[in-house]
Amino acid sequence: MSVRLCAFAVRKHKQMKQKIALVLSGGGARGIAHIGAIEELERQGYEIGAIAGTSMGALVGGTFALGKMEEFKTWLCGLDKIKVFNLVDFTFSSQGLIKGDKVLNTIKEFIPDKNIEDLKIPYVAVSADIIHKKEVVFTKGSIFEAIRASISIPTVFTPVKTADALLVDGGVVNNIPINHVKRMPDDFLVVVNVNADIPVQKLAVSKIENKEKHSIYQEKMQIFYDNFHKIYPANHDEKLGYFNLITKTIGLMTHHMDEIMLDQYSPDLLINVSHESCGTYDFYRAEELVEIGRYAAKKCLEEYKPENI
Repeated sequence: MSVRLCAFAVRKHKQMKQKIALVLSGGGARGIAHIGAIEELERQGYEIGAIAGTSMGALVGGTFALGKMEEFKTWLCGLDKIKVFNLVDFTFSSQGLIKGDKVLNTIKEFIPDKNIEDLKIPYVAVSADIIHKKEVVFTKGSIFEAIRASISIPTVFTPVKTADALLVDGGVVNNIPINHVKRMPDDFLVVVNVNADIPVQKLAVSKIENKEKHSIYQEKMQIFYDNFHKIYPANHDEKLGYFNLITKTIGLMTHHMDEIMLDQYSPDLLINVSHESCGTYDFYRAEELVEIGRYAAKKCLEEYKPENI
C-alpha cells in the first residue's frame, strides 16, 4: 500500500457536531501525539462518540473516556520534574524488565478507576492472551486493569496474569483496533496512526528546555542499561542491541498488521504521525509530541474539508 498522509471519504454533514468513532494506535511514547490530535478534533467541532485503542492508544483513550485527559496531559508534560524513572518499577525478571504497576497506581491518584461499562462513552482496549493465542477485547470491568494488560510490551513490561490467561500488549495482534470501536448511525470513523511510514514533521520547541529533559533522560537510561546488562551481558560485537532488536522486531510486525487493517477497514479520516517522530520510550518529549499530534490532525482536516460542504 502506498504511503497515505490522509485517507477520507467526502460526506455531507447535517448535524452541528459530527459524531466520530475514534481509533488510537499503539506506539509507545509516540502515542502522546493522540492527545494533540484529540484536542484538535474537538476544537474543530467534532464530538467523540466512541473510542478504541491499543497500548498507548488505550491509555490516552481511557483518560479521555474518564474525562481526565487534561490532567493526564499535565502530568505527562511534567514527568521530568518529578523524576520519571522513580516511577519505573524495575524487576529484571525472566518475563519482563518493568512491572508497570507503579505508573498506573500513580495515575490513579489523580484519575480514579472506573468500570468500562460506566464510562461516559463506549470504550474498548485490546490485549493479547499468549497462552490461548488469541485477542482479548476489554469492554467491561476495571479500565486500569484493561490498560495495564494492553500496554504490556513483551519482554519489557511483565505480562498480566489472570486465572487462565497471560496478557501482553495488544499491538502483537491488533495495533489499530478499527474492528472493535462501537459504531453509530451516520458517525465518522477516524483513525490516528502514530507509526506511519512518512517523513517526520519537526516542530519548533524550546531548545534549552528540551536539552535539559534529554540530559535527565540520558542519565536515567544509563542507570537502566547498567542494571539491564547485569542480567543480559552486552556483546560489544553486536551492531543491534537486545533492547533495540525487540523494539524494531515488534515495530516491523505491527507495521505490516496496520497496513492490512487499514486496507480492510478504510477510515473516513486517517491522521498519520511519523514513526520517526521519537523513540518508543522518549516520554520526556511529551509537550513536543502533543503538538506533533495537533499539527497532524489540523493538516489532515484541512485536506479533508472540501469547499461548500
